[in-house]
Amino acid sequence: MAHQLRTGGMGGARDDFEAMISELAASTTPNVRMISANPGDWGIDAFAGDLGGAITVWQSKYFHPATTAAHQQSIRDSFASALKAAEANGHKVEIWILCIPSSMDGPTAKWWDGWKKRQERDHGLVVRLWDETELRKALHSPEGDHVRRAYYEPFTPAPVQEQTRAVVEVDDQRAAEFDSALFVRQLIEAGHVELDSAKQQFFNADLVAREIAHKAVLTEVAALTSADATLHGLWEMNFNECCAEDALPALHGRVWREVRNEHPNLPKVLRLELAHSWGLVHRLVDNRKAGWVKHWRQIAIDHAEP
Repeated sequence: MAHQLRTGGMGGARDDFEAMISELAASTTPNVRMISANPGDWGIDAFAGDLGGAITVWQSKYFHPATTAAHQQSIRDSFASALKAAEANGHKVEIWILCIPSSMDGPTAKWWDGWKKRQERDHGLVVRLWDETELRKALHSPEGDHVRRAYYEPFTPAPVQEQTRAVVEVDDQRAAEFDSALFVRQLIEAGHVELDSAKQQFFNADLVAREIAHKAVLTEVAALTSADATLHGLWEMNFNECCAEDALPALHGRVWREVRNEHPNLPKVLRLELAHSWGLVHRLVDNRKAGWVKHWRQIAIDHAEP
């Protein structure tokens, strides 16, 4: 209904819903594009991938207020059109996603489940459904929130920024296990004596990195890569300056001050406390990308994995 109110009728609502789907798809998948009907659209509303290879297709159908048996033929026709165009134009549909703003009634849901399995079996691809439930879930995710606000809450203020992650304590056993870690070895080589805070920072940053890797949300993965690159650049700049000034004992402190200054500019989607940002530097050291003494590379080579 929101699309009809925004555009003043069913015709505009279809186009508006299609545009929303393309933006929602782009929020989690890189390089999503739409196809202009000139004269046909190759059975594609939006797609990601290479039109000379494999692609994912989003097919929008503005069935409202419910998806019923009367819509089944339209779904079949759209799917067949996408496969026919793929064969004619030299690309392969790897994933086909039907996007509808409503829910299916009982008979149609049963038909869909059987039809989906048959198409996947017969054509060697994946068929998915973005119905009312899936769309609500995607629109309320951090990645889709800006799409929800743009299309469904245009006159409401932006939501309060999500709270940062908690910084958790490290138990004694886990802290003791870090004694053999490379980032601790590098700190000891640099003359550091007290290491408890470093262990806590590393532990919390590693939790963040593992969570992001497990969830595999593309925006978060990209944000962590960006943060790592920024922090690596800060370390490298200060390392080179300290080497030129013969001031390597000051390296750790300089990097920490730089990280404190840069912390507010790191990607907000990561929800990092300052301790997490410092911990990400320890992870760079532990991953053999940085160190605190001039011969840090040799230490990394000689270090035995625990």
